[in-house]
Amino acid sequence: MNKLLAARRPGTGLALALATALAGQPAVASDHLDTPTVLADPAADIGDLYAWTSADGRRLNLALDIVGKRFSDQVQYVVQVDSGASFGHTTTSTRIACQFEVDGTASFWAGTQDRLRGDVSAPRGLDGRKRRFRVFAGPRDDPYFNNVRGTRAALDKAAAALRSGAATRDASGFARFDAATLQDIHAAWHQTSGGPAANFLAGWKTSAIVVSIDLPVVSAGGPVLAVWARTERRQPAHGAQPPAAGAPIDRVGRPLTANALLATVGEEDIADALKEGYNRAEPAGWQAFATEIGRNLALYDGFDGVAGNQWLADGGQDSPARYQRLAALLADDRLWMDSRRTTCAEYLAVERAAFGAASTDCGGRAPGVDVNGAFRSMLIRGTPDTSDDGVDHDDHVHSNVDFPFLAAP
Repeated sequence: MNKLLAARRPGTGLALALATALAGQPAVASDHLDTPTVLADPAADIGDLYAWTSADGRRLNLALDIVGKRFSDQVQYVVQVDSGASFGHTTTSTRIACQFEVDGTASFWAGTQDRLRGDVSAPRGLDGRKRRFRVFAGPRDDPYFNNVRGTRAALDKAAAALRSGAATRDASGFARFDAATLQDIHAAWHQTSGGPAANFLAGWKTSAIVVSIDLPVVSAGGPVLAVWARTERRQPAHGAQPPAAGAPIDRVGRPLTANALLATVGEEDIADALKEGYNRAEPAGWQAFATEIGRNLALYDGFDGVAGNQWLADGGQDSPARYQRLAALLADDRLWMDSRRTTCAEYLAVERAAFGAASTDCGGRAPGVDVNGAFRSMLIRGTPDTSDDGVDHDDHVHSNVDFPFLAAP
């Protein structure tokens, strides 16, 4: 990564620090700084996507974090909300698109049902012409938290063991580490540079796009929603019609899919190529990444020394097929949520319920939820209850209720 640092624009100090800390290594933040393309243009780099239902059950709340300290007039920022009757099946899509001018004026479209143009930088936001949605865009604290250095140290120990032959992979790809290596991995994961675990993203200031939109605008296909976002090259806008899709730059659905499950301990150039392709892929091509995702799921399954106890792993399979059910689910990289629910505190709640878990949670991803801990814990031991990196909360308090939700920087 460090070969690209000179191309970064001024005013991105913390982003520069993170890139420097991870130089020469696959990134381990949620989706921040994931490819050379977005390193060179942080205004097009999506850090995180959040989606949850309002407490009164009337609105879908969305927050899209951009790594750069400003929005670009050459980029359009898009959140896609697909809707259907049940998990895995959507029939209707609503495209929420926004563009910014050099002077900061913003234009937003909620599909074809509402739009706005004006200054959306005040914390109270700006309502659409038909009051079907409200928008804020400006600096906020990034709610994501993660012990980046500890995670990187743990993965480095795993990679070293595999390179040296001290750890091996079986026919399924499961990584088998000896007890001493497992102890070293977990000790490193719970520390930051030899000290107590620390949130490397503490104080990270992001450029946030926050939208609160009436549920009927985005749920025409049914109450189950699948949300994803991407940045695109800007296209001409024509009045009430949202701009056409431009060439894709970056995309995100669930946190960590690209940064944690593509070339997890691979070479930098291989990881870069995979992530560039992943970011540019259209939905019809997403499943092409399932095999690579499955290979890295097998690595995570090894971090507790027990083969096949990862969520959705087929313990009876001694082949890569053991991990393909979860790999296929994750390759469909959208945040799933049940908009009939108003409690949003369990990451992967909709996915888990589809496979038999009891839940009354909306799923999605609300600010403050420890998605990093829940996700990696599901990959390691099949339960969402352990924060392996020792960090389980942000340094700021964010709101699920009070617009614009994310804390001031």
